[in-house]
Amino acid sequence: MKLTKKSHACIRLEKDGRTLVIDPGVFSEEDAAAGADAVLVTHEHPDHFDEERLRVALDANPAAAVWTLSSVAGRLSAAFPGRVHTVGNGDTFTAAGFDVQVHGELHAVIHPDLPRITNVGFLVDGSVFHPGDALTVPEESVDTLMLPVMAPWNKVSEVIEYVREVKPRRAIDIHDALLTDLARPVYDTHIANLGGAEHSRLASGESTDL
Repeated sequence: MKLTKKSHACIRLEKDGRTLVIDPGVFSEEDAAAGADAVLVTHEHPDHFDEERLRVALDANPAAAVWTLSSVAGRLSAAFPGRVHTVGNGDTFTAAGFDVQVHGELHAVIHPDLPRITNVGFLVDGSVFHPGDALTVPEESVDTLMLPVMAPWNKVSEVIEYVREVKPRRAIDIHDALLTDLARPVYDTHIANLGGAEHSRLASGESTDL
């Protein structure tokens, strides 16, 4: 499997000539979902879900499909009948040849005065876990954790504890558009020294083989 990091929270996974994209939002490139055979969306926030870009990708590939929670599916289902699938915690499915398990139910707390929305994480091929905007710990072991390093709902101590709880072999940064290049070494040092897993970050467009 080949993993390509796109800006912010979006990643592309490729295997056997097919492509799975997770969370192509407004902070990611306009073509982040282009050419996808399947798209997974963790929740409705625009930095994870750009409705217009996703519609363009689905129009361009009539065989492409989406798996997501009901709040997102409801905005797409009418336009793409039979191609938008609603999933929730505990569900399993196959998308573009990838086996996917769904974990989690709620977005992390941003502030107690703000109601929490739904959020799901996706474990792909029993290997790569993308949690969306939550610190969900799957019951299954995780080889590669996509790690949300900077958000209005977290701090670095929580990020480190999350790596420790999940116990992946490696953690790769996502949710990093709000983090300046000047501050990156601070996060890199703390997570690498304290997380207990191999830690790395990829530039937008950079790939690694898993």
